[in-house]
Amino acid sequence: MRANSIVLALFLGFATTSAGIAQQAADQAPQIKGLYLLTDYPALTVQAGGTSTVSLRLHNYGLPPERLALSVDGVPQGWSATILGGGQPVAAAMPATGKDVSLQLRLDVPANAQAGATITVNARGGNQNISLPIAVALGKDLPAKLTLEPKLPALRGSPTSSFEYQLTVKNDSGRNLLVSLGAKAPQNFSTRFTEAYGSQELSSLPIEAGQSKDVKLAVRAPAQTGAGKIPVGVTVSAEGVSADAQVVMEIVGQAQLRLTGRDGVVSARAEAGNQTSIPIVVANEGSAPAEGIELTGNAPSGWKVEFEPKQIERVAPGQRAEAQLLLTPSAKALAGDYMTTLRASARGESATSDFRIAVATSTYWGMAGAGIIGIALLIMVGAIARFGRR
Repeated sequence: MRANSIVLALFLGFATTSAGIAQQAADQAPQIKGLYLLTDYPALTVQAGGTSTVSLRLHNYGLPPERLALSVDGVPQGWSATILGGGQPVAAAMPATGKDVSLQLRLDVPANAQAGATITVNARGGNQNISLPIAVALGKDLPAKLTLEPKLPALRGSPTSSFEYQLTVKNDSGRNLLVSLGAKAPQNFSTRFTEAYGSQELSSLPIEAGQSKDVKLAVRAPAQTGAGKIPVGVTVSAEGVSADAQVVMEIVGQAQLRLTGRDGVVSARAEAGNQTSIPIVVANEGSAPAEGIELTGNAPSGWKVEFEPKQIERVAPGQRAEAQLLLTPSAKALAGDYMTTLRASARGESATSDFRIAVATSTYWGMAGAGIIGIALLIMVGAIARFGRR
């Protein structure tokens, strides 16, 4: 009990000390209150004949909400300065208490501009009047510059997989660019660019100065592609500059089965009630061995379907194996054509084939039927001869 009391006392003392330190820090923290118009870059360089956008924030620290009229002073003749909010021109803003409103100052500089200027953004209300001067200088036009970065440059899958790569394209130049997209893959491979979170196919995309965008590159290989690592080159270009990157498809082998009769024949003859042996061929047209191939069949009701062997242990790529289909039509089957579906399955890979079976009735039953008919004719002839004389 004494030990527990000591631990409890130490804990309470620590909690009290921590609370005191936190309260002291809160008391010493500066109490900011007021309305502020802010930007990360109050001095910048723009190019004559171009357009630049300056990000602004109108922040309310602890004041009641108030409608503030927005305006711009000091704009040189021929220049255009527009305050944007939510992507459209705005003339006033009202930040809530403890909140801020995001704004942008868009500057359109004429091509014949000779000197910079100091442009002042104003926010005026009934109780507030704040201004933010922004120094704008003219500079030379910077050359275009692009960077390209794949997020996962190597992916693994089978030849039938869809390889999708996420790419980030960044415009490191001082102006907006329309960026063209291109990919170089081996022959018969398909490539296409789409939006990062959509399905719209792209050949180019606009990127604002200093911004980046994500795109998706989907690559498909032919089904017969062998196992191995296959590089795919990616290029983005705009205004004579480009950036390159490489992604890798690591393809693992995959079996591809095909099921037919011998010599490609998918028809056979059988006799009602009797077992018929039909040769079938399982071919592997893929790039990896097919192992443990199970043979199954679906036939009309009353038929019996068996295989010899029922399972093929292994078929190497480009090879084939033969088995026997032991098919017994129902003894009551009428003469005619029937369809039997066969399937070969091996670890996710399968192949099906429909065999047309022409069924004939047994010769024995035909002879028996002919005999019955003959006896019936003899009886009838005898009856006519006997009773006809009376």
